[in-house]
Amino acid sequence: MAAFDPTGPPIETISMDETAQRPQIRVGSVYRLIREGVLPATQEMPSAPWQDSVAALSTDVVRIGAQSVVERRPRNFAFLQDEKTLSRV
Repeated sequence: MAAFDPTGPPIETISMDETAQRPQIRVGSVYRLIREGVLPATQEMPSAPWQDSVAALSTDVVRIGAQSVVERRPRNFAFLQDEKTLSRV
């Protein structure tokens, strides 16, 4: 991890939950994209929450990675999600 540079421009980061909401994937899929090196993310220290760069979310590599997650979903994904929601009520 690079040393902090107070004179550098601030990098806007968001949480894993927010990252997952943007391309409408699950947090587990976001972790997989990080492990695969598709999505650059940082931690301030071990076991700290991951932070994702907002700018990185708009890159082609990340968009393609998120799209591949969406394409692996079963065709009845929306129905399955509704069933899970209804069964929890």
